[in-house]
Amino acid sequence: MKSFWPSICGLSLLITSSWLQADTLDEVKKRGFLKCGVSQGLAGFSSPDKAGQWRGIDVDLCRGVAAATLGDANKVKYTSLSAKERFTALQSGEIDLLSRNTSWTIVRDTSLAVDFPGVLYYDGQGFMAPKKLNVKTLKDLNGATVCVNLGTTTELNLADYFRSQKMTYKLVAFEKNDEVVAAYDAGRCDVMSSDQSGLYADRTRLKKPEDHVILPEIISKEPLGPAVRHGDNRWGDIVRWTLFAMIEAEELKITSANVDQQKANSNPAVRRLLGMEGDLGKNLGLKADWALQVVKQVGSYQEIFERNLGANTPLKIARGQNALWRDGGLQYSMPFR
Repeated sequence: MKSFWPSICGLSLLITSSWLQADTLDEVKKRGFLKCGVSQGLAGFSSPDKAGQWRGIDVDLCRGVAAATLGDANKVKYTSLSAKERFTALQSGEIDLLSRNTSWTIVRDTSLAVDFPGVLYYDGQGFMAPKKLNVKTLKDLNGATVCVNLGTTTELNLADYFRSQKMTYKLVAFEKNDEVVAAYDAGRCDVMSSDQSGLYADRTRLKKPEDHVILPEIISKEPLGPAVRHGDNRWGDIVRWTLFAMIEAEELKITSANVDQQKANSNPAVRRLLGMEGDLGKNLGLKADWALQVVKQVGSYQEIFERNLGANTPLKIARGQNALWRDGGLQYSMPFR
């Protein structure tokens, strides 16, 4: 029987060659809209509202890139992807940008032909348990049954943690997050484990959210951010600097409400960011006012955080590590000059 491996290798080379030749910016401009991969529904990050409009901090990054490249934050087509599907969708060209609560790891960065332009949200893996179990610490979970999402770093972190603590556990894994939540709510596992921010979101979907507690301990670093195809450096730069533009706007106290007034500001840093001096968009293939459009149509990092995750949302997540560097957090924009 004829081997099928040469065909697969040939296809792989063809796809790789296509990646190297692709210019995502040109394709997006020609098409007239951005194709953005998001989750299957995670409150605060990417989920459809009652009107079917996608909302969340991951969605706002998609909208920011659309504002920067097309001048219109609404020109985005969203594709709902499972954790298992997400990288294939990016590699195959089904989407231009993956913005789906995805952790940046060395294996993904070096083996999947994708790049991670930055960190949108600093997170860590946590646990949710029913209050009736009276779990006080992770050391109480020896022998526990744990529900998780397939194709995530969660499984690997669990294995590392329980092995290092010489504890045992039983894994119950599902491809879709909805299935994980349903199984936990039905009592098919003792605890549920995921990114801590995701647990806050998933708790709001339980039959009796008040009956469940999210443990304060975390067992991993989960730097969540967008991903793009490896080999298209200009597109990676555009996504990276769109994120930095949102953070820089917060550092300079520029908001969607005051950005037009800020055009008269004499501060050189403000004038460069908004395209009033110099042309920082030229090397990106963008208009001089690209960052202004990001802030005007989507907002600063503070605005998108508070709108989707902050104190006035059902999640009520504190800024914590996601505060600006000058406020004790980790968010920091590279210089706009």
